[in-house]
Amino acid sequence: MASVYRKSYTKPLPQDAELIIRKGEQFARWRVSNKLRTARVTTGKNGEPRIRIEAETYTAKYRDGEGIVQESATGCRDKTAAQAILRDLVARAERVKSGLVSAGDDAAIDYQHSSLIDLLSVYIEHLRANERSPSHLADCERLAKRAFSECGFVTLREIATEPLQRWLTSLTDGGLSPRTRNSYAQAVRGFCRWCVLSGRLQADPTKRISKANEAIDVRRQRRSLTITQLERLLYVAKWRPLAERGRETIPNKTPKGRATWKLAPLTFDTLPTAIDRAREKLAGKPDKVAQLEALGRERTLIYKCFILTGLRRGELASLSIGSLVLDGPMPYAILKARNDKSRHLSEIPLRADIAAELSRWVADRQQAHSERSGTVGDVLSIEVARGKQLPQDTPLFPSVSREFIKVLDRDLAAANIEKCDDRGRTVDVHALRHTYGSLLSAGGVAPRTAQAAMRHSSIDLTMNVYTDPRMLDVAGALDSLPALPLDGKPKELQRNVATGTGDRPNQGSGLHQLAPMLAPNSDKGCISQATADNWEEKAVCTEERARPGKQSVSAENQRVANGIRTHDLRNHNPAL
Repeated sequence: MASVYRKSYTKPLPQDAELIIRKGEQFARWRVSNKLRTARVTTGKNGEPRIRIEAETYTAKYRDGEGIVQESATGCRDKTAAQAILRDLVARAERVKSGLVSAGDDAAIDYQHSSLIDLLSVYIEHLRANERSPSHLADCERLAKRAFSECGFVTLREIATEPLQRWLTSLTDGGLSPRTRNSYAQAVRGFCRWCVLSGRLQADPTKRISKANEAIDVRRQRRSLTITQLERLLYVAKWRPLAERGRETIPNKTPKGRATWKLAPLTFDTLPTAIDRAREKLAGKPDKVAQLEALGRERTLIYKCFILTGLRRGELASLSIGSLVLDGPMPYAILKARNDKSRHLSEIPLRADIAAELSRWVADRQQAHSERSGTVGDVLSIEVARGKQLPQDTPLFPSVSREFIKVLDRDLAAANIEKCDDRGRTVDVHALRHTYGSLLSAGGVAPRTAQAAMRHSSIDLTMNVYTDPRMLDVAGALDSLPALPLDGKPKELQRNVATGTGDRPNQGSGLHQLAPMLAPNSDKGCISQATADNWEEKAVCTEERARPGKQSVSAENQRVANGIRTHDLRNHNPAL
C-alpha cells in the first residue's frame, strides 16, 4: 500500500501556447524565459482544454496508525530520498499500532517544523473566538512575537526552556521590571499551553520557568485620594473647561521662534479669577459658555461614578444609556459580560444621589438631542418623538477614552494635588478604583462586603492592594482598646472594697447581699445588661439548665427579691 509518486494537476492553457500532436496525443508548447515547455493537454470540466503538469517533488501515500490512508508531501525531488521518508512514516504508524506511542503524540510530530508566526496567528484567532478583548489580543501577539524573535525561535520544535529563561533574565538585568518580565513569560506560556491542548506539542517547555517576584520592584504604585482632595478635584473638574478660556498671558522666558508669550498655568487659587475673566471674554457667546459648563458637569459626574461605583475605565466607557435601571427601588447599572474584566454579567448598585444625577444627565441629553432634531409645535407626536430619542446604545459618557488620563493630569495640577507623593505612589484613572476600595474600608464596611462590591475573586486583593493604609484611622482604632493602668487595682477588688465584702463574696448589704440568697435556681439564668441611666446591672433571665442539688426559691421570696431590687434601683435612679 505504501508508495511514493508525483502528483499531477491541471492548469489553464498559457496565452501563447501552441497545440501540437505527438504519437496521437495532443500537447501544448510555449516559452517561459526563453525556455521551451511542453505539457499534455486534457479537457476540463467545462469542456475547455487544460494542460496537465506533474509535480517536481514526490508525495508519500501510506496508512497511519489508525488505518486511515494519508498522503504526505516529502518535498524531495529524488525518489530514493522520498522512499526513505516513506519508511519513517510507516515505522511511526507501526509504533502507534503496537501501542508504543499514542496517536496524539504521533500527531504532534507533524507540527514540529511548523512556523511559529503561522501558529501564533491561529492562536490569536482562538483567543478572539473566546471573546478576549482587543487590547488583550494585541498584547499577546506583540509580546510573543518579540520573545520568539529575540530568542531565535522560528519553528515550534525550537522552543526550549533554557534560551527563554536566559532571555527573560536579560530583561530584568536590562532594567525592566519583574512585572514586565512576567508579561512576556505569560504570553509565551499561554501559547505553549494552547499548543499542548490542541495536540501540537507533547509537553509545555515553559512549565519549569518560575514567576518573578513582582513585590521586590514595583514600578507603579497607586495611591488613594483623601476626602479633601476629592472635593478639590470635583471643583476643578467642573470649572476648568471654562477657566481655560480665562487664563492670563505671561512672558515666555525661553521663547522658541516668535513665541514670546504663553498662557499662565491654572492653580486652585487662580481658578475663580480665571472663571470670571472667561465669562467676560465670552459674554456674547452664551452657547459656548453653556457648552463648556456642560463639559465640566460631565467630567465631575465621571469622577463621581469612578469613586462611588469602583468601575474600571473600560467598564465605565462601555456603559450606555440603556445600561441604567434608575426607576426601581434599588437603582443599578448593567455591566455586560463582554465588558466585565471577569467576563461575568454584573449589576452595579448605584447610590440614590448619583442615580438622581445620572437621571438628570440622561434627561438633559435627551432634551438637547430633541432640540437639535427640531420640534413640531409644542407637542411632539409619538412617531416624531421616537425619532428624536437617543438610541439605547448611546454611550453614557463619550469622553471616557484612553486619553482621559490627560484630562485627569491637568485637573490634578489645577487642584494642587501631587501626581506622585512622598512614597512614590501615583494617581491615575485606575487609582480612583483604589480610592473606592479605601473608602469602603475606612467607612467600616466588612471585608467580605467590600470584596463583593469591588467584584474581586480574592479578599487579599481587596484588603492588601486596593486599600491604602493612610486612609484608615489606625490611631483612632487604638482608642477602642481597654485602658490598662500599671498602678491600678482590678475592678473586682475595687468593687469588693467599696461594698465591704473583702474576700467574702456572699456577705455585704443591699442588693449585693441579697442577690446570692434570692437568685432563682431554675431553667433560667441571668444575663446582666448595663443601662445608661444607672450604675447597677439589670437582670434579664435566659433559659439554662438547672443546677442539680439546689432548691428553687419560693414565689414569695421571688416577689421580695424583686421588690428590693426595684427599690434599690430607684434609689440610684429616681426617674424609675
